[in-house]
Amino acid sequence: MTGTPRTLAEELRTRTDRGLVGLLRARPDLLNPVPGDVTQLATRAGTRASVVRAVERLDRFVLQTAEALAVAPDPCPYDTLGALMGGDAGDPAVAAELPRAVAELRAQALVWGPDDRLRLVRTARELLTPSAAHPSPTGLGPTVAEAMAGMSPGLLQEIIATAGLPTTHDPVTAVAALTALFSDRDRMAALLDTAPAESVAVLDKLLWGPPYGGVTDRPAPHLQWLLDRGLLIPAGARNVVLPREAALHLRGGRAHHTPEPVPPALSPATERDPQLVDNAAANQAFTALATVEELLKEWDLGGPAVLRAGGMSVRDLKRTATALDTTEQLAAFWLELAYAAGLIASDGEADERFAATPAAEEWLQLPDHERWAALAAGWLAATRAPGIVGTADAKGRALAVLGPHLDRSPAPEVRRRALALLATLPPGTAVPATAVLARLQWERPLRGGAPAAGQAPAAADRTTAAPGPDPADDLRSRLAHWTLTEAELLGVTGRGALSTHGRTLIDTASDSTAPTPAETSAAATRAAVLLAPLLPEPVDHVLLQADLTAVAPGPLRRPLAEALGVLADIESKGGATVYRFTPGSVRRALDAGRSAAELQEFLATHSRTPVPQPLAYLIDDVARKHGQLRIGAAAAYVRCDDDALLSEILADRRAAALRLRRLAPTVLAAQTSPDQLLDGLRAMGYAPAAESAAGDVLIARADSYRTPPRTAPVPVPDGPPSPDPTLLTAAVRAIRAGDLAATAERKPVHAPAPAAPGALPRTTSAETLATMQAAVLTNSALWIGYVNADGAASQRVIAPVRVEGGFVTAYDHTSDEVRTYPLHRITGVAELADDSV
Repeated sequence: MTGTPRTLAEELRTRTDRGLVGLLRARPDLLNPVPGDVTQLATRAGTRASVVRAVERLDRFVLQTAEALAVAPDPCPYDTLGALMGGDAGDPAVAAELPRAVAELRAQALVWGPDDRLRLVRTARELLTPSAAHPSPTGLGPTVAEAMAGMSPGLLQEIIATAGLPTTHDPVTAVAALTALFSDRDRMAALLDTAPAESVAVLDKLLWGPPYGGVTDRPAPHLQWLLDRGLLIPAGARNVVLPREAALHLRGGRAHHTPEPVPPALSPATERDPQLVDNAAANQAFTALATVEELLKEWDLGGPAVLRAGGMSVRDLKRTATALDTTEQLAAFWLELAYAAGLIASDGEADERFAATPAAEEWLQLPDHERWAALAAGWLAATRAPGIVGTADAKGRALAVLGPHLDRSPAPEVRRRALALLATLPPGTAVPATAVLARLQWERPLRGGAPAAGQAPAAADRTTAAPGPDPADDLRSRLAHWTLTEAELLGVTGRGALSTHGRTLIDTASDSTAPTPAETSAAATRAAVLLAPLLPEPVDHVLLQADLTAVAPGPLRRPLAEALGVLADIESKGGATVYRFTPGSVRRALDAGRSAAELQEFLATHSRTPVPQPLAYLIDDVARKHGQLRIGAAAAYVRCDDDALLSEILADRRAAALRLRRLAPTVLAAQTSPDQLLDGLRAMGYAPAAESAAGDVLIARADSYRTPPRTAPVPVPDGPPSPDPTLLTAAVRAIRAGDLAATAERKPVHAPAPAAPGALPRTTSAETLATMQAAVLTNSALWIGYVNADGAASQRVIAPVRVEGGFVTAYDHTSDEVRTYPLHRITGVAELADDSV
């Protein structure tokens, strides 16, 4: 195609396949479904939903360029755009980056045309052009022509006469004369030199927006001076507006107050020893594993109930936070982390509650670095945002942890991008969170802190620019802030700097911002290999002390930790964990089937110090009393060979709630369940043991409650998935083939009447068959109209190979494959011109 393209479709048709692939990769929503030809692609690229999504993903300078094009003449020469971005004085940084911005807008099909005729697509212009309802981020108002539309011709003539211009015979030339005056730097400067100081002050207040102001029925003299010369134009009953041309003169030609051609720097930077960063991250990674493990242990026999609306109650969240010795907000993070990794879920029963999943049992048996990899991969890909737990939803209801409304689709992209920014710094380098947030806001300004828009007009003689929204309040910035905090908790970063294994975690084979789950898992596995040598080695011993405590000098091996967790209670955590032995903890071990001798042997084997005498006495004393009373199910009963002990229990007023009565000298019956009876007697200071129906002592082993098999929650996608290279190549091929079918030159077909443009060809069955057979002999391509079994009509370019049995087998240029078509579904056929294929 030669000459200047007249439409976006014509320009897209001239692009290389690589250019179309770049467009479809940048705007994947254009691929669903694959456009039939370039015209469909251009039409879809101009729809409002697609344009809005594309504009939202522009960085601040590219967006500023698009906003400048929206207030520029259409079409706009490149030099005019450069003057709008850099001002009359010019800006070297703007001039250097403007080609990139225009190229980006072109690549995304938001701008088309040569440099001397740049055109913003119509939908983008409608979105970004200033209006009273939707002020532009540039702060500019309507043009003189737009603001004066509908003004009486007499008033127009008065304005241009007062401005020192000759009167005209029609409104069009009058508006053109005033526009020329405001656009002429010398004449405009001369006009403003005669303005009262108060009038200039009003213009200064409206200069950078909003351009609208309010006036009274009888404006002050300095306002009337502006109204008389068209420097303020009425915009309603009591509102006025500063026309665009006048504002640009006052701004020195700049469309934006502060163009931002380069992103804000990641500074100030603090350099730390990379090894210290890795060690700090590894220590925190181990703490994360211990915290999640403790959560699973806390829910070993079943977790809290699921609310009717989904999620955990505030009370259960507080209990979990207390059990984990942390704050409620951090407890929400650990819960959501375990949920994202598929370690906890609801059991789906009638009385629904949360519990560990079967996957949690497998996770607990993995080496530490592999367990960390599972948590890191789940966190990186999760769309759930625990930071919003406790905030109100659209209906004013508090969002519950593990609830159904915590998904925020931009979360994975923000996490990955925030970590990628840290990865651009030298190893061991940390920067403040505010620097990272500022860079992310520059990269996606409309998905973060949107520019101020829609402020209410203020009085013209006291107008000030209304402040925009606080950037720290937008979702993207909050997600980034939570990312930096969570990365530190998870051990991806250490002391604010990205660790070595953290760099590997975000290093995937995919060039897209959304790698596949397999790529994320593979990267997490590689990162875990680097983390493994940094994690502390588990120890196989403790240090018993005379104050009934045991000190674990490091992380214990799993069997030892599990056994000791039954025999003692954790008193404090840190570099060394302190366990305390109590009568209750010893009784718990006895209930689990261990004898006093076994407990003594276990402690002697795993302690580097002798078993203290007070601890040995404690175990023997609890064991001596353990099981002397036996409880079983009648509703419940108590039996004991010592009838005096049963008499003592009956006489104790604390036993009144158990409603006991003597059935025999050695048997008491109770009107409570065995569990309640067991707990009640233990609260009174006795040490009963439960027994089976056969009279054997029941061993209270820690049988774990698990949900049925559950999968990890599926992330909510943030728009269409990024297409892979195979799909992009096939899509471009299909678009090219469809475009060939729609635009190829055809030989004339003898028909009663010419077909309308774009209509399917119409030929008789005999003509269709004859043309097909001839094409097989000559090995030529044909243009056909085809209606499939669903009634959908399409145009195709085919090269027939064989015609028999009412079917034609042909190579279909549209789908790039050999297909068979029923002849009765072909509406017509036409030969292509010799140079069409």
